[in-house]
Amino acid sequence: MKIVWLGEVAYREALDLQLSCLDRRATRRIPDTLLLLTHPHVYTLGRAGDEANLLVSKESLASEGVPVERVGRGGDITYHGPGQLVGYPIVLMEKPDVHKFVRSIEAALIDVVRAFGVESRRIEGLTGVWAGERKIASIGVGIRKWVTYHGFALNVTTDLSWFRRIHLCGLKGREATSIAEEAGSAPTMEAVREAVAAACNRHLEGFA
Repeated sequence: MKIVWLGEVAYREALDLQLSCLDRRATRRIPDTLLLLTHPHVYTLGRAGDEANLLVSKESLASEGVPVERVGRGGDITYHGPGQLVGYPIVLMEKPDVHKFVRSIEAALIDVVRAFGVESRRIEGLTGVWAGERKIASIGVGIRKWVTYHGFALNVTTDLSWFRRIHLCGLKGREATSIAEEAGSAPTMEAVREAVAAACNRHLEGFA
């Protein structure tokens, strides 16, 4: 899998790039590719996401320059922002199995989080990665032309107060956490993205 580090990219710009890569992957002009990046503050709602899970008004967010985007992934509402590593795997699947693909992303991120001293796990029936009862990574995948897009967000040094403005992933009473919060120290984004790249190469091979 080709790994591309993009730095900070606005959400809509990143979505346009994903769709361009998706078209090129569908016609086999590029290999499977993992786009790694960060976003400025943004809330995103999945296809069936309920706007009632946004606990502040769009107008108040707009006054802060924070957009709310409706997008074509699975899942409900989540937050992206500084200190969070976002990954968009652009993977061609000859025999699409989105459920298995999501479980493989979970396994990769569990490996990463544990490498930085944080015990993590799946919770049956809830997509994502959890440190105890708090969510440390969110996952929402879409597929078009047999190619995956959208992906995952791993909280590294994220300001967790942004999650208090939503019911995270539509789950009332669930809280977010980060590697820095759980480990008591902040790894560098470079170290985390290198670990994510290696883990995704291990766990996402074999889907093509």
